[in-house]
Amino acid sequence: MSHNLDNGSQGPAISKAEVRALASQRRRDLADKDRRSRAACRRFLELPQYAGAATVLVYMHIRDEVRTADLVTHALQTGKRVVVPYCVGDDLRLFLLADRAELLPGTLGIPEPKESLRSRAEKQVAPEELDLLAVPGLAFDRAGGRVGHGRGYFDRLLRHLRPDACSIGLAFECQLFDRVPMDSHDVPLDGIVTEERIYLAH
Repeated sequence: MSHNLDNGSQGPAISKAEVRALASQRRRDLADKDRRSRAACRRFLELPQYAGAATVLVYMHIRDEVRTADLVTHALQTGKRVVVPYCVGDDLRLFLLADRAELLPGTLGIPEPKESLRSRAEKQVAPEELDLLAVPGLAFDRAGGRVGHGRGYFDRLLRHLRPDACSIGLAFECQLFDRVPMDSHDVPLDGIVTEERIYLAH
């Protein structure tokens, strides 16, 4: 079930700040996040784009986000090249993960690769190598609209993907809205996967 964000004739469309507050509250109040996360990850694994992908980016979850541990484990066990993002200044860098033991809590508490491993040439991945991405966010709509935390990390990364790469938002159903506000610099996703459904934007 999606949630309407348009005030219609009663006033202007809701702002990104209000979207973030609403989505954060709904996600925070959601019960059974572990079970719902497992269901969302199973649906992600059902994507034909996943079956065909050699290199998959998976975000490392924190707090109330869809937990991605099962997704990372499955991808590693089935021979995918698993890539995790980490922050350097205003940008995301990409790290080829072989084992979760290579990660430690970093920026904002997000698990990130150990400093000693980041400079290794075999661990560095270019955005153009990615076939499929599991992207976090606070709010989404079925057209691929996404509202993140406002820092623009993923929008900057998405601009550098190959045209045939597929970006999928991984979220709980309560984070889905009829429409989310998008600015000119925001990059829409190719679809959204929740614990209940797969929504492909194209």
